[in-house]
Amino acid sequence: MTQTLGPVMIDLAGTELMADERDLLQHPAVGGVILFARNTEHAVQVRELCQTIREIRPDLLLAIDQEGGRVQRLKKGVTRIPPMARIAQQFEQAPEVTLRLCQDTGWLLGMEMAACGLDLSFAPVLDIDRGLCSVVGNRSFSADPQAVAAMAGAFITGLHEAGMVAVGKHFPGHGGVNVDTHHGVAVDERDLDTLRQYDLVPFTQLAGHLDGVMPAHVVFPAFDSRPAGFSRSWLGMLRESLGFKGVIFSDDLSMAGAHVAGGPAERALAALDAGCDMALICNDRPAALKVLEACEGMTSRRAARLRYARARPDLDALTALSRWRRVHAHLEAMNTD
Repeated sequence: MTQTLGPVMIDLAGTELMADERDLLQHPAVGGVILFARNTEHAVQVRELCQTIREIRPDLLLAIDQEGGRVQRLKKGVTRIPPMARIAQQFEQAPEVTLRLCQDTGWLLGMEMAACGLDLSFAPVLDIDRGLCSVVGNRSFSADPQAVAAMAGAFITGLHEAGMVAVGKHFPGHGGVNVDTHHGVAVDERDLDTLRQYDLVPFTQLAGHLDGVMPAHVVFPAFDSRPAGFSRSWLGMLRESLGFKGVIFSDDLSMAGAHVAGGPAERALAALDAGCDMALICNDRPAALKVLEACEGMTSRRAARLRYARARPDLDALTALSRWRRVHAHLEAMNTD
């Protein structure tokens, strides 16, 4: 029998489960939990929190945004990973060395997150840094689409070596706008041909290697009047033209850029109707409750495939691995802030 999960990913208030959250996790529409910085004190505490969640719902997907740089929710007890732009800075002069570092970084990230009890990190970022979007910036590998595809591809290989899935974001590209969709509606006026030659390149080349994709809350009016995450046209292109067969996660539906789709329930249903497999609703518990009520009885078959399927590495034993020691030392030495 094919395993299924509920289609909603929710968040938690703190570093331990509250009594009401223990009940909430048992709601059949819940399919996953995403951890934020407020949920993470230390790697050991995160491992214990994940174990507690799994005692209640062993089937749930447990996720985190652990890209490196300024988007690294868990900082203590794991490697401080520099932003991807810093890892990529020698790509033109030493491409083979840089690709090996990208692969090693993906492996280390995957091993550490698996050891903490997580199933996935929402990484890598496949956006192109055009110097316009502060929310992207040095989270991007490069301003060159081919370079992004190459380095992100190596990073994905590393994640897979660790038994961890890869979730690329933010389809079809967030680098062409100067609005942070956490706070406003972003509109990219470029035509589809331009996007195909630029922002879409990493997604096109890596679609067959990605296990998940997160679309952007960005409107591309030359192609569709709706933000990409609510667009059957964009998500249909991802499935049909690019051949992507993995899981589509909405970006956080509490973000201002998602409010164009209506109230919380309307946003979630619109995202799922457009082709998302799982809707994220974070930092707004009343909204999450409305979404869960609206999604009662709905399931996602694809999402269940992303659970970490190997024997998890031991957090305390990672330092015994020579590869981990080498990569950890290299990445820590690259941090300048």
